[in-house]
Amino acid sequence: MPLRPPTTGMTDGRSTNRSRIFTASGSIPSKGIDSRCERHSETSPIKMDAQKFVEQKSLAMEESNTLDDEALLARLGYKQEFKRDFSGIELFGLFFTINGVVQTIAAVLLFSIPYGGPVAMVWGWFTCCCFIIIGSLAMAELGSAAPTAGGLYYWTFMFSSPKYRKIVCWLVGYINTAAYIAGMAGVDWSVATQIMAAANIGTNGAFVATNAQVYGVYCALLVIHAFMASLATKVIARLQHFFAFLNLALFLVVIIALPVATPKEFHNSAAFAFGRFINTSGWGNGFAFILSFLAPAWTIGGYDTVVHISEEAHNASRTVPFAMISGTVLISVLGWIVNIVLALYIGNDLDSIIGNPIGQPMATIFFNSFGKAGTLAIWAFIIITLWMSGMDFLIAGSRQVFAFSRDQALPLSGWLYNINPQTKTPVHAVVFLAVMAIVLGLLSFAGPQAISAVFTMLIACQYICFTTPIIARWVGGQKFVPGPFNLGLLSAPVSFIASAYMIFIIVVFMFPAIPGPTSHSMNYTVVVVGGTVILSLGYYFFPKYGGRYWFTGPVGTIRQVLTHEGEKDSGSSEG
Repeated sequence: MPLRPPTTGMTDGRSTNRSRIFTASGSIPSKGIDSRCERHSETSPIKMDAQKFVEQKSLAMEESNTLDDEALLARLGYKQEFKRDFSGIELFGLFFTINGVVQTIAAVLLFSIPYGGPVAMVWGWFTCCCFIIIGSLAMAELGSAAPTAGGLYYWTFMFSSPKYRKIVCWLVGYINTAAYIAGMAGVDWSVATQIMAAANIGTNGAFVATNAQVYGVYCALLVIHAFMASLATKVIARLQHFFAFLNLALFLVVIIALPVATPKEFHNSAAFAFGRFINTSGWGNGFAFILSFLAPAWTIGGYDTVVHISEEAHNASRTVPFAMISGTVLISVLGWIVNIVLALYIGNDLDSIIGNPIGQPMATIFFNSFGKAGTLAIWAFIIITLWMSGMDFLIAGSRQVFAFSRDQALPLSGWLYNINPQTKTPVHAVVFLAVMAIVLGLLSFAGPQAISAVFTMLIACQYICFTTPIIARWVGGQKFVPGPFNLGLLSAPVSFIASAYMIFIIVVFMFPAIPGPTSHSMNYTVVVVGGTVILSLGYYFFPKYGGRYWFTGPVGTIRQVLTHEGEKDSGSSEG
């Protein structure tokens, strides 16, 4: 590999020559936009059919937005390679599907019930989601200012001090990539265990899956996801309408049918649902309540997913923050409603819910309420919707891998930085992410706590990556010019609260599930996250071939998007 990627020329389709990106005045060229709009307004609306006039105006607006998106992306240093087939609603649908409601709560309910019972389910969710929403506001500002597939590592380089920006950018890029590998593993492992739970119910408890069987199903799911995530962008975008509809339908079915179908013996009072604290974890009540935050944090942990799709979205500087904030708020509210309903109809024997051979607390609750046939029917939709979450998560993660390879940071970057000419999607990056998730899934053979580390690894890695650019924005000494979404005077306090919350959660989720852990009950999150950091640093400082010798960050003109026209780009002088 070269000691340093070239900073001029068009070796990978990008130009760092400012004159090719800006006009003489330093603004985005608009002549092409104006001429296209004028072309559609030459004919008077009086002389044409009204519907045709509206269609032409819509086309003119769409072309104008596309040109604006491409011009902004050029200012960020990249040419347009993806097709912009995602509308704002479809981008919201992707965020809503990835984070989900019923299906993702089903996947992590085991992480809230032992740490406070109903209070953890209801108030743990509510408390954590207040901070999660604040975090989405801080992230949305950055996404509006610089909507690029690189997202977090790109922003980190942009806002960090020139002295440290290369290595910090490198670390964030690798940790974010590791988070997507862990997230993909976590989602598909959850789907696999839910399929096995359905098999257990269908055989009246006769079938109890081994770990090897679960792993086999898990690998098959990843292969199917890799195929689906390689479809054309337009197909993926249109699927989001169906995905979002199915998620909303499942939510309505659960909150309406569960109260109607649940036998009286499993009904709980409002006092129980909203005020009964049952801690079976072994930790003190206060710390146990905090540990219950894992459930909402994992459920709504994908702030950056829509950012990685931004190069495929129309009007990205507006649709990215819209999808991020509206999706976070909606999932927080709907998830809280689901948890309240579950707490009201879970019964009061929580040990039987957690320890049932079915292996899934949500499936046990449904079985008590709907019986075998009803549970299998609803559970099938939970499996399908969680499977859809996995597909969209792989799509978003593949764009992170593609972007990081585009900036020549990953091994095999020449192979990973590839767009399939037929589908216009990064098929090689999709395959890479799926294969790495298959490898990570081998942790399951080390015990249940080892695979649980995959869940907490996702949160820890993502929160490290979320926090870094937010903090760098305020302490890195670089000029920040916001995009269309701007918090104004609230920006600083929102960023502070979001960062403090995320740092706190990172520390908390390094703790084991129970006090005094053994090798089998140890929380291996610190091991896998620490291992990711150590390997990344090792590759960066590796003698002669390490990243320090050739990695220069995303692009040479990176700061120009958020700095004044005449400012010196200190990043260009880095060695």
